[in-house]
Amino acid sequence: MSLEDAKNHEDMAITRDSHRGLSNELTFAGAPSFLRRKYTKDLTDVDVAVTGICFDQSVTNRPGTRFGPRAIREASSLQAPDKPYGWDFDPMNDMNVADYGDMAFDYGKIQDFPATLQTHIAKILDAGSASLVLGGDHYISFPILKAYAEKFGKPLALLQFDAHGDTWKDDDMERIDHGTMFYKAIKLGLIDPKRSVQVGIRTDNPDPMGMNIIDAPEVHRIGPEATVAKIKEIMGDHPTYLTFDIDALDPAYAPGTGTPVWGGLTSAQAATMLRGLRGINLLGMDVVEVNPSYDTTGATAVAGAHVATELLCLYGWGKRARGEL
Repeated sequence: MSLEDAKNHEDMAITRDSHRGLSNELTFAGAPSFLRRKYTKDLTDVDVAVTGICFDQSVTNRPGTRFGPRAIREASSLQAPDKPYGWDFDPMNDMNVADYGDMAFDYGKIQDFPATLQTHIAKILDAGSASLVLGGDHYISFPILKAYAEKFGKPLALLQFDAHGDTWKDDDMERIDHGTMFYKAIKLGLIDPKRSVQVGIRTDNPDPMGMNIIDAPEVHRIGPEATVAKIKEIMGDHPTYLTFDIDALDPAYAPGTGTPVWGGLTSAQAATMLRGLRGINLLGMDVVEVNPSYDTTGATAVAGAHVATELLCLYGWGKRARGEL
């Protein structure tokens, strides 16, 4: 960071003229948009719109992920002045990335939430942008997948980093539950389980619905590089949506989550895998289940911010490889 820039730049989330460029301002001050990107509702020429979904009314254990988007944004300020490590390009200089803010909804009419979210994401996609969603509990991936399938066709491949499979049986499509949404997504044909992969699983589920599972013990045994090779072999070039539940990480690395499970992925394994996945046909992505209420250190939000940044890099690398940047 340039000392002169840090002394003179302030609130670049509001004052920056361009969507591109690193943010050389004090990391501990100013408006904390994601990576200090410009706050805007104008998605003209925006490659990726970052948006927060502050929803946690479908959890089965500890609530609090409604505060996840705010915590992730604040934690991301630490990364904003520097090019992301481990990549051969800089998404903040090579792409137009905007912070689209948080979605508004009526918390007293939960039944309206799924359609509101689907419409919110559809608006981003119709503008020609991809969405990087900061959650919120994991249910939010279901309406998001509906919007992506409607835009790009179905079924999509799902790449899911998670401690839980989230395919518990639930044939009531109107129920809002963060453990059944991928059962419903498969039933509705939104995702193809044969092309989809769940990584880091370490809880029992009687019916994985045909999903390919690379559980946490297997990742530990074969290593992240071999895991990436296996993922790519399964998914091929199929259009993919990537969802990263922060509880994929072991509670030692991400204690602030609603349903923590021991024996999980390390942050180093996650970083290696996300960087190694460059080349997959990624359409959109989310980071969910960050619950800052249960982490006095802020480590979980830091992990969430790093994951979100890696996803931004992963998406941008694909666009660059296709000659779209």
